[in-house]
Amino acid sequence: MTQPKNCNKIVRWGFIGAAQIARKNWKAVRMSGNGVVAAVASRDVSRAEAFIHDCSMEVPPVVVGGDGEATLARPVAIGDYQALIDRDDIDAVYIALPTGVRKQWVIAAAKAGKHVLCEKPIAVHADDAMEMVDACQAAGVGFMDGVMFDHSARLPAMKHSLGDSQRFGKLRRIQSHFSFCADDSFEAGNIRADADLEPHGCLGDLGWYCIRLSLWAADDRMPVSVSGRAISKYDGGSVPSEFQAELQFDNDLTAGFFCSFRCVNQQTATLTGERGYLTMDDFVLPYVDAEAKWQCHMHDLQIDNCRWNFGRHTAQHAVWEHASGEADSQEVHMVRDFAESILSGAPSARASEIAIKTQRVLDALRRSDVEHGKWVTLA
Repeated sequence: MTQPKNCNKIVRWGFIGAAQIARKNWKAVRMSGNGVVAAVASRDVSRAEAFIHDCSMEVPPVVVGGDGEATLARPVAIGDYQALIDRDDIDAVYIALPTGVRKQWVIAAAKAGKHVLCEKPIAVHADDAMEMVDACQAAGVGFMDGVMFDHSARLPAMKHSLGDSQRFGKLRRIQSHFSFCADDSFEAGNIRADADLEPHGCLGDLGWYCIRLSLWAADDRMPVSVSGRAISKYDGGSVPSEFQAELQFDNDLTAGFFCSFRCVNQQTATLTGERGYLTMDDFVLPYVDAEAKWQCHMHDLQIDNCRWNFGRHTAQHAVWEHASGEADSQEVHMVRDFAESILSGAPSARASEIAIKTQRVLDALRRSDVEHGKWVTLA
């Protein structure tokens, strides 16, 4: 089927790579209301065909015309990345390739005038990341990394909680943990244990989210210095499989996180102030629900001679937001927000800036690890 002409109402997406996470974003495009998947590219065209078939069976790709009529719009399967980038019926590309090979295709897409939504971590190191973002800016196209929780309605609501000076006070500590326990085949068969494809291992795959949460809580300020150590490694000792980190900000704020491929599923975050603290136990992938939740605590220790009472004072908070696969889900907001910026002709400056900041912190942590946890200063 011939793809529809772009009437400035929808963004026509090209998917480069058929990774598992791309299936979630296939549905996000479908639910966004302002996008359609026009083509999918893989090095093996049969893999692209299989991806389209499987995703279409669960979530048929549909485009709504100016007359309000919905039309099935099966994407084209392509066996060459550049061929997808060169198509005239593609406005934006979603790049789900491994980190080690991503730079080439981000720059190629930018030069072809395509907007770029890129999986994370965005690059092998910050110099590459800057080259990628600079190429997008030079071409006048948008760049965003695929951090879904950045677009959740929960974050601005939580900022309101953190801004309650009477109940929370000054923010002093950010602590997060993101892990899952990989099976015995992971090291030998998963690209996240491969130094050439995913050199940052768990730090890139999981720690990226912990860094991002810390930056968000610090109002996008960069830390002054960082210290990090890989507790265990894959691929001859070069790919972190467990990592712990400390970040020092100005204004007496610190952050710490732990990420691991060797611990049970856990996605917890604690933001601590002088009077209270805020917790989440699903900060990356929300639990299946129609609400995104967090808790605010202001416990009280009362001592009177022999009486010691530690009183629990916890308030539950939530925003109406489905965990996944609905029009109000965070990944759908991500795709829709990016498409809206494209259609408006005003790509978000913050999107590329925060991606670069995250990469710079990751780089500094890798340098610290090489120097056995030495504190590394960020200029």
